[in-house]
Amino acid sequence: METYITLLKFTDQGVASIQKSDARLHEIKHVFKKMKAEVVDFYLTLGEYDAVVISKAPDAETIAKLALMIGSQGKIRTVTLRSFPEEEFRSIISALVPKKVKL
Repeated sequence: METYITLLKFTDQGVASIQKSDARLHEIKHVFKKMKAEVVDFYLTLGEYDAVVISKAPDAETIAKLALMIGSQGKIRTVTLRSFPEEEFRSIISALVPKKVKL
């Protein structure tokens, strides 16, 4: 499974119905599970983004479908990033061919 980080911003509609966010998060987790994906963690955040979701999905197509389904509800806007945990990072950099570069 691939790891994804999704940055969320509430729309005006989402803020107006913020009390229903817990039920929406529960439904999102259910939809993820139906599509063979998983919400690993959810964080309410301060700053430019209102929340962050860490998830796992079998592939980018699945996470794109989920992001579009969630975004189409009009409550949040998303930015999704494919992320590479430390183990994958180490695998990626170990495969790099060293190049001699004069600095």
